[in-house]
Amino acid sequence: MSITRKQEIINTAALLFKEKGFNAVSMRDLAQEMGIKAASIYNHLPSKQSILGAIIFEVSVEFTTHINAVIDDSLPILQKLEAIITMHIDLTLKKSEFLACMNNDWVHLNDVDKKQYIKMRNAYEEKFRSLLLQGIQEKALKPIDLEIMLFSILSTLRTFYLWYAKHQMLDFEKVKGDLCTTLLTGIRS
Repeated sequence: MSITRKQEIINTAALLFKEKGFNAVSMRDLAQEMGIKAASIYNHLPSKQSILGAIIFEVSVEFTTHINAVIDDSLPILQKLEAIITMHIDLTLKKSEFLACMNNDWVHLNDVDKKQYIKMRNAYEEKFRSLLLQGIQEKALKPIDLEIMLFSILSTLRTFYLWYAKHQMLDFEKVKGDLCTTLLTGIRS
């Protein structure tokens, strides 16, 4: 399946933004990396901020779509949480540069996109929080502070791409299983 020129621009920009940071990459740098003229990028995307928005919203929409499907599923609560955690891990493997942009560069979005992203992020966190609360209420999870639980899981998942970049020699399926087990059941024997 071939990708569109627009998607190629987005993918290349995500890699450059991850490597150098949003502010350090110019449209000329992006064009040079792609072997095209900077003016041709503007035929597909109007600005560097619009490229950043496309990167961030691509993964934000994936996360939102997935958590909505999981919430509506009839799975037991622990399987729902496992599905969400493994989706984060899988997306990290496929799009680590997109997650790096989402985590590090979202502050550079234009005002409209920034508000939309924050709204999506807050809604996602609220849905995740409600699933954790359900797990506590059903006694599938320990009755520890809900905010600490949410913070621990999401901060681990949001920075997983940094850790995994240094540990790619490990078996990915084992890492996914062990991380899921650690986040949901802890490390106590």
